[in-house]
Amino acid sequence: MPEERKIRVLAAKPGLDGHDRGIKVICAALRDAGMEVIYTGLRQTPEQIVAAALQEDADVIAMSVLSGAHNYLFPRVMQLVKDKGIADVLVMGGGIIPDEDIPGLKQAGIAAIFTPGTNTGDIINFIREHVRKN
Repeated sequence: MPEERKIRVLAAKPGLDGHDRGIKVICAALRDAGMEVIYTGLRQTPEQIVAAALQEDADVIAMSVLSGAHNYLFPRVMQLVKDKGIADVLVMGGGIIPDEDIPGLKQAGIAAIFTPGTNTGDIINFIREHVRKN
């Protein structure tokens, strides 16, 4: 029986946000769940994130924003994903995001928004349920 390919998650901190403890916790949980995680680090532009997702053949782009710039950064990443023709990548976000902003982000194409206090198991299950494995 062929070995199943690990889900590849590109984790990124877009914009000028310098707080990365939360995304590092998520990265560790995803790794512990058997996923391959590539963390791009702080202060990434949407262009850098999408280029890295292409280069790394990511199944998932997971972004975290605590700076309040999510209404610009997340839709910009989605536009670049569409422009580059990688519509099969699952794009999700998290961080300090007001409830009233979530519908607009989902309308822009973000598959899910995870806010503080979300159980890491819920994030793992969401990824497993929504990523098409080759």
